[in-house]
Amino acid sequence: MKKVVLAYSGGLDTSVCIPLLREHYGYDEVIAVVVDVGQPEDDIKEAKERGERLSDMYKVVDAREEFVRDYIFPLIKANGSYEGYVLGTAIARPLIAKKVVEVAKEEKADAVAHGSTGKGNDQLRFDAVFRTTDLDLVAPVREMSLTREEEKRYASEHGISFETEKRWSVDENIWNRSIEGSELEDPSFFPPEEIFQWTVSANKAPEDGEIIKIGFEHGIPVSLNERKMDGISLINKLNEVGGKHGVGRTDMIEDRVLGFKSREIYEHPAATILLEAHRDLEQLILTRNELRFKEFVDRAWSELVYQGLVMDPLFDSLNAFVDKTQERVNGTVYVKLEKGVARVVGRESPNALYSKEVSFDVKQEQMIAEGFSMYHGFQSRIFSKK
Repeated sequence: MKKVVLAYSGGLDTSVCIPLLREHYGYDEVIAVVVDVGQPEDDIKEAKERGERLSDMYKVVDAREEFVRDYIFPLIKANGSYEGYVLGTAIARPLIAKKVVEVAKEEKADAVAHGSTGKGNDQLRFDAVFRTTDLDLVAPVREMSLTREEEKRYASEHGISFETEKRWSVDENIWNRSIEGSELEDPSFFPPEEIFQWTVSANKAPEDGEIIKIGFEHGIPVSLNERKMDGISLINKLNEVGGKHGVGRTDMIEDRVLGFKSREIYEHPAATILLEAHRDLEQLILTRNELRFKEFVDRAWSELVYQGLVMDPLFDSLNAFVDKTQERVNGTVYVKLEKGVARVVGRESPNALYSKEVSFDVKQEQMIAEGFSMYHGFQSRIFSKK
């Protein structure tokens, strides 16, 4: 008996994959797996109802703690960002793929499957992990070149119904909410407020800003306003507080892995606040040489995540460097949230390299700097006289 495990979301793409895997690929048993990385409870409930009805076996894997501990925390330490995108969807896909593979091995399945199309980045992120196994890989929507309308007709023919036709395509986890599709595909289209759920518009945010205090240990956020919190609780709280002040909206033209540009809209209040605070704390603690080199490492780290190549040996090497730098990144950052902006207004650390001895207010012999100044720009001066 042929058995396949499907990375399932409950949406149209993955729902039509279930009958397709039976009818067009000859699988006798289809196991649908939802990996919980912080999706809304209603989405998981809807996926459960549909998945239990359509598949031969349905499973929910709670990976929220692992997602925060092993994926988001390293992202914060590496200042993870791709062209201004906080990598929320990108960082989740390898974990989802990993959990699907684990289920496939437990169930002694022959294959793994996903519902990604042949145009997006997700296909690469799933494929990269799936292809590290000896399991067959199936991607029905991509392999059959199905359009959205063809999927809808096929779903209707097989009794797969969706109560409301969703105008926008939304992907959500604890770190990021992405919105795309429909009129948003037009780069000149002004996104309506109805697409945003985590954030208010800046002009509707409170007139008085709010200052919050974030504590870091070894580059990891551990407290909010001096209250120790686990990662999930802290991120959820910052999404709530930041969203109230309109913090964390991105509307961008993104360069996809495949080489073409796409219009992407994201909401990510907690990510905006934590990345801003972490980068600032590093400026206080790390040396100039460390910061300069880490900027390159962070960019390489982010590109690997975006491409779905977290199993590349380079990724482990980059993490080793990042972890070493984070041993000293301890301290507190004060962030003001105001009208859509998260702005650092103060920072302190027992490991700070800042010295008051060079303050403008400290009396000292300033002429000792003249020797350095004498030769500063020496070659440029020679060149200018030619």
